Amino acid sequence: MEDESGPLAADGQFFAALLAGSVEELEQILAEDFLLIDVMSGSEVTKPALLDVLKSGELRFEAIEPAEARVRRYGATAVITGRTQMSMRFGEASVTTRSRYTHVYVEQQGQWRMVAAQGTQITEAPAAPDRA
Repeated sequence: MEDESGPLAADGQFFAALLAGSVEELEQILAEDFLLIDVMSGSEVTKPALLDVLKSGELRFEAIEPAEARVRRYGATAVITGRTQMSMRFGEASVTTRSRYTHVYVEQQGQWRMVAAQGTQITEAPAAPDRA
């Protein structure tokens, strides 16, 4: 059973901090060498870059609905995979996306800190051709 200080709890805190736009909380959750692979573009986003775009208000999360989170632990490392639906604003553009994600946490001085995150968009499968 997952305790309140385990990696799954840290993952919940991560999503809550994104939704609240809390740079202070993210500063504590994300490891110094954190790297995000962006769900929309596949680009690499460092911790300072993510915190700057949130702090400026250019990126705002309006809704985050995680589901199907699974944790696999390897000593002081945990890998969480799951699914999410997110609504966000980047500048004036509004975006809603569904994705599968992988988050990697490492336990450092008794705290689970995220070191890597990657999202992959879930797209609708193309319709099968109609054969008459």
